Amino acid sequence: MDVEEAAAWLKDWPEIQTIFACICDLNGVMRGKRVPIDQLDKILNGELRMPLSLLGMDIWGEDIVGNELVFDTGDADGLCDFTGRAPSPVGWTTRPAMFAQLWMRQEDGTPFTGDPRRALAAVSDRFKAIGLTPVVATEMEFYVVDPSKAAPQPPCSPITGKRLDSDGALSLDELQHFDAFLNDVYDGCRAQDIPADSAISENGAGQFEINLLHVADPLRAADDAVLFKRLVRGIARKHGFAATFMAKPYGDRAGSGMHVHFSLVDDEGRNVFDDGGERGTDLLRHAVAGLIETMQENTLVFAPHENSFRRLLPGAHAPAAVAWGYENRTVAIRVPGGSPRARRIEHRVAGADANPYLVLTSILGGALLGIEGKWQPPEPVEGDAYSLDLDTLPPDWASAIEAFSRGPRVEKIYSKRLKRMFVQCKQQELRRFTSHVTDFEYHSYLEAV
Repeated sequence: MDVEEAAAWLKDWPEIQTIFACICDLNGVMRGKRVPIDQLDKILNGELRMPLSLLGMDIWGEDIVGNELVFDTGDADGLCDFTGRAPSPVGWTTRPAMFAQLWMRQEDGTPFTGDPRRALAAVSDRFKAIGLTPVVATEMEFYVVDPSKAAPQPPCSPITGKRLDSDGALSLDELQHFDAFLNDVYDGCRAQDIPADSAISENGAGQFEINLLHVADPLRAADDAVLFKRLVRGIARKHGFAATFMAKPYGDRAGSGMHVHFSLVDDEGRNVFDDGGERGTDLLRHAVAGLIETMQENTLVFAPHENSFRRLLPGAHAPAAVAWGYENRTVAIRVPGGSPRARRIEHRVAGADANPYLVLTSILGGALLGIEGKWQPPEPVEGDAYSLDLDTLPPDWASAIEAFSRGPRVEKIYSKRLKRMFVQCKQQELRRFTSHVTDFEYHSYLEAV
């Protein structure tokens, strides 16, 4: 969208007075400015400036101690480029507004490699260079909770007033009780051009999953996921709920994941994973091998927070083993059945709390390494992977930070700058979490030890 197109576009939205111009940081948090709509041309022309250090802040919005972006450069600004996606209407604020997605470059015009969207663009360009295009879809799980309670609790049904107290996998009643909320979510998705598909009631009380359709553009798929998460949280507030994409908001209920499906098409639009049968092509297996070989190093991307590892505990029905298989939901990498024309890979490790740009970068980057090296995967797992003695993901947050920091293949996917920023961010967050004693610890040990 250029300035002339924007002028024409604004005629359809005369009530809009404000635009939120935002970048996405390494944690997937949107940071930016509220700008009067008459300055839209400034946003579209890349004239908006923000500190480059914003992209590396910790989850509480604090600078990283010792960060060279703050102290060595005087916290220098970068320039914010418009991504080209038409601004999205925001319908849950007190007045109608718009949301514009930006990404960052340095003063000399070069892309800022610490920007997670730039990392995904770099991997996408590497696929283009070999004549392949990833076709990507995401499955987004989330919980709706009662915001009036100090600890997360399921909401009360808008129909019966009764608090949800049991798991409702694929419950039509639960979908219908929250019909008004879900209708607004789908209306918002249409307004923001987010390709929302089917919705289901998931395993946990108040848990839902909405699938986003395949698109032949990884950046667009990640943009859709980021916008979707923000939209769901906003509309939930409008309905008196809170929506959370925490990986594990309840210790005794199912976690929330972000499963990623992808295939690869060549310049003639042919799915290069399709061999006409169930097995898939050699190229598919090379991609699987790349995902297996890079999974442990990239676990920090798929599980970036302290809470993320509660979802990956043994017995939690989330993929904690480094394994793959055909039509097997107990493994981390699943090759779904169905028509060979739709042959694809499903990556099941990431939590809903992860940054979609980084998740797709790690998945597609790992697959690309396997394709380039013609790596061979281990034998596919049949049956229950949870019961087998297999290599596992790093067992905790500290181990995942260490694996990402030392991983020899991480820098074949990410820039050194982004790797360093992400590690420093996670180390600072870990230090803060380990300095806090929980109420549960206090009451367990106070007079017992």
